[in-house]
Amino acid sequence: MNYYFTGALIIMMLFLAFCVRPAQADTTQTNTSGSNTSIDGGYESTATTTYESGSESTSTTTNTTNSNIKSSPPTAGAPSYNTMTQDVCAVGVSMGVQTFGIGLSGGKHVIDENCERLKLARILNDFGMKVAAVAILCQDERVFESMIQAGTPCPIDGRIGKQAQALWSKYDHERPDYDIYVKRMKARKDKEEKIAKEAALVEKKRLEAELKMTKELEEQDKETAKEELKNLKKVR
Repeated sequence: MNYYFTGALIIMMLFLAFCVRPAQADTTQTNTSGSNTSIDGGYESTATTTYESGSESTSTTTNTTNSNIKSSPPTAGAPSYNTMTQDVCAVGVSMGVQTFGIGLSGGKHVIDENCERLKLARILNDFGMKVAAVAILCQDERVFESMIQAGTPCPIDGRIGKQAQALWSKYDHERPDYDIYVKRMKARKDKEEKIAKEAALVEKKRLEAELKMTKELEEQDKETAKEELKNLKKVR
């Protein structure tokens, strides 16, 4: 029975969808000598009455309706990107933008250089190439700076230790942290100049104080000499 009922319901819905006509918003109505006729489907309504004396009265009504319906735009879905395997240093990046007119979305894989550097260093170390493993790690400016601070500079042109330090000082533009290094050196130079100016100012004040004290002592010596000369004259 449920199947028959569902089928009948579907047939009724289809019948209503195809056979029922939408109601018209405006009608045209005409009255003549007491008769009344209504016609659907127009935008004008006209009523005409003819009297026995032969006079005629006509009235026309026009209705206009405007509708402005706005709806929110659909949502653009950004695609999903996976790294596929654990041994691939790639990261999936995707994004989407949706406006009222158009929606765009896309994505791609981005190589993680730091991940690659770590894997390469690990493999080189497993092969016994410890200096090469350190050298590839030193391509990172953070590792390079930490090695310098530890007093064990990164290898360069097959040199290590003090020889590598001398080459890095000579060819400092090849440092991976060159921009940071230049800023740090400039800041240190400014600091040293400031310290030197402060030291020169302190030394100048010290010399001025010593000169002032020397003058005061010389004045005191002159006064003392005058007093002694007066005393000698009195004794004679």
